[in-house]
Amino acid sequence: MVTHARPAGPPRLTDDEFGVLYRRLRSRTAWAAGDRGALVALTPARVLAATREVRTGRTVTLAAPVDTVPGPDNPEPAEHRMIGQPEEDTSRGLHFAMDSFAMNVHGDADSHIDALCHVIYDGTLHGGVSSSSVTAGGAMRLSIEAARDGIVGRGVLLDIPRLRGVPWLEPGDHVTADDLAAAETAQHLRVAEGDLLFVRVGHRRRRAELGPWDTAHERAGLHPSALEFLADRRVAVLGGDGNNDTAPSSTEGVDFPVHVLAVHAMGLHLLDYLQFEDLVPICEAEGRWSFLCVIAPLRLPDATGSPVNPIAVL
Repeated sequence: MVTHARPAGPPRLTDDEFGVLYRRLRSRTAWAAGDRGALVALTPARVLAATREVRTGRTVTLAAPVDTVPGPDNPEPAEHRMIGQPEEDTSRGLHFAMDSFAMNVHGDADSHIDALCHVIYDGTLHGGVSSSSVTAGGAMRLSIEAARDGIVGRGVLLDIPRLRGVPWLEPGDHVTADDLAAAETAQHLRVAEGDLLFVRVGHRRRRAELGPWDTAHERAGLHPSALEFLADRRVAVLGGDGNNDTAPSSTEGVDFPVHVLAVHAMGLHLLDYLQFEDLVPICEAEGRWSFLCVIAPLRLPDATGSPVNPIAVL
């Protein structure tokens, strides 16, 4: 296929510039400084309003299948074992097929949600909570239990490869605030307060067509300055089909600047490695890029995140 040259990206941030951006975003999102972070924007009135997005009743997953195959982006794949496969004759009587799963929730292949305790920065968690609250026994504060009642609201998908006329963004490319604003215009919508914002970079399509690669060292994502757009719109959640962070990092001395800004400074639950390839053609056909979205993390009271299967309801 035709390859697309990566455009010149925004400038690399120095440590001081990142510090200024961090403090500015934390100040602008002080309304989300509590234990639920930006989920407080999902008021009952906004959830009720989001239900009006449902027109056809069609449901679409935003998650990728759990990957149990080792690969360059998945050296520690999920383990699926059959534990209730009896060797005896099952032609008569009652028997049960059973299995178990084990996984690294924060790997680079499986769809997951990050809790607010996931990012430790300069000795603290979001809202200034001490990092000592994360112990060998689990997270005593800011765990994924904060989302135990589910995350329900208006989902909005901004498709950056569609905006640029390419199948995907090449690894190392950045999504800027200008990209997000331009995608809004091109898709005839506006991201609003309390929205669940999903940003497509085409990671899953590239992986499906070209095969997995070492995403720990090279992947497309958001430039840290793009988080200004999210602060402007007061979104409740951020999700992407990659890690959300670009690699190599665009910030001096910080490997995951978007995680630091989104989770730690702004209180955003972050969804990584989703997939939007099932949703995009439906949005194209219906001429709309917003929908009711339901996210239901597992009830893992002391966990730093959870496997997740967000559902778009159109």
